[in-house]
Amino acid sequence: MPRSQLVVPEHHPQRAKFPAVDIHVHCRYKLHQTPEALAEFVRLMNHQNIAVGVSLDGGLGERLAEHKKFLWTKYRDRFVIFANIDWQGKGKKEEPATWDCHRPDFGHRMALALAEAKEQGASGLKVFKMLGLKYQNPDGSLIAVDDPRWDPIWQACGELGFPVLIHTADPVAFFEPTDRFNERWEELQRHPNWSFAGEEFPTHAELLKQFLNVVKRHPQTDFIGAHMVNIPENLGELGNWLDKYPNLYADLSARLAEIGRQPVTARAFFIKYADRILFGTDGPRSARRLNPHWRLLETHDEYFPYAEDQYPPQGMWNIYGLDLPDEVLRKVYAENAARLISGVRERLAKYTAEVTEAQATSP
Repeated sequence: MPRSQLVVPEHHPQRAKFPAVDIHVHCRYKLHQTPEALAEFVRLMNHQNIAVGVSLDGGLGERLAEHKKFLWTKYRDRFVIFANIDWQGKGKKEEPATWDCHRPDFGHRMALALAEAKEQGASGLKVFKMLGLKYQNPDGSLIAVDDPRWDPIWQACGELGFPVLIHTADPVAFFEPTDRFNERWEELQRHPNWSFAGEEFPTHAELLKQFLNVVKRHPQTDFIGAHMVNIPENLGELGNWLDKYPNLYADLSARLAEIGRQPVTARAFFIKYADRILFGTDGPRSARRLNPHWRLLETHDEYFPYAEDQYPPQGMWNIYGLDLPDEVLRKVYAENAARLISGVRERLAKYTAEVTEAQATSP
């Protein structure tokens, strides 16, 4: 736990400079459907200038209805909801051959279910990383992200205007041996089950190739790659993908450590691709975990912690601020989400109007 003796100017913004839309929030799993926790989170959103949260845990059918009731009974104007695919259905967890996704009509039925979810008020689809890394075919092989069986799902999302926020792969270090050369060694010692090194898993490159195959096959569907498409270690390559696929976007959630350790490269990247990057936190986060986001994006501070944990949770280094121009901040914080995700624009406008009115009437 070394204490830096570096003395440089410091800035500590306590809230986003402009109203923000957090497109990566797990309201079901982290708030546990508890009204008191939700109310506290909304108070935190107000304090941090987060106008809208995108809950990625909606589910389908009754689960979606339940989650709508939880979020929208009091806070309909503050949240939009993404649906999820239930790949297992009524099958047995340890017997993949019994899973619903292996029935021949699965893709078609899920397309219909997503259309129903839109009627219920959902705004998109979230796909978790287990697709590609955990879910199995009846023969025990891992289900591929680009399996043609899922094409009806991706096509339906395009027709419905549902962006697909998909988590494919993980940090590249998680696919390397956990040895003394692994820059995330300490993290993987704490979480050995996060390692995907070994022949039983696809490589990092193979997984992202599967994902890009889907993006290429479905140009009318917008795809948001979670966590900087899980290649923030190579922004040059990510830039190549953004250039090639106009329907591809990136969210920055949970990748402050990677973005902030390459401030020159990252600042140029954010400016060039300002229309393609969306703000997210993988929250709900506490104020202590949110404040480094504002410091990274808004200041030119040097060598500061990206998280207020006892130990750096995602790499043993500090980060540097990007000092992004206001026009880039506005796009990343909210404008891109408002353009891409239905239901965000009107909620953002209402929040902004209420804040403006409150400021005008305050003493």
